[in-house]
Amino acid sequence: MPPLIAALLLLAFPAAVIAAAITDATSYIIPNRLSAILALAFVPAALAAGLSPTHFAICAGVGVAALAAGVALFALRVMGGGDAKLTAACLLWLGPAALVPFLLWTAVAGGCLAVGLLLARRLPAPVTSTGPRWVGRLLQPGGDVPYGVAIAVGALVAFPLSPLAQLVHPF
Repeated sequence: MPPLIAALLLLAFPAAVIAAAITDATSYIIPNRLSAILALAFVPAALAAGLSPTHFAICAGVGVAALAAGVALFALRVMGGGDAKLTAACLLWLGPAALVPFLLWTAVAGGCLAVGLLLARRLPAPVTSTGPRWVGRLLQPGGDVPYGVAIAVGALVAFPLSPLAQLVHPF
């Protein structure tokens, strides 16, 4: 398959994770369809990039393991369901080579997001009440942290290390 087509198919990854971050920040929901689209888009992208069956299976294993861990964390009320599904779909694409950078950058981004929200939530009400309704909800003291934003940051930073990105454009 021509490299241009493979490169275009790879755009599904950043598009889906950015969409997930935006919907999580604005509504505290990561729609199942975004995680499903991300997971399903992996197949044609992997075929177009020429990912070997062995690497395909390894990436699938990483994604399944991430989903199992996410389900456990959701059951323990440590992680939201949408976050668990998005993480699993991301790790399907990222594979083992990008696993540690993804987790590291997601944690760093999540910490920065949490600290930023804690500080912003201390601002006076007139400041936090201006703008769209979702901004006021996001800045409400004691509110949740839309961790899909941190997951998206980690995924985007780690993506160049993924086997698909390496096959299409070795960095």
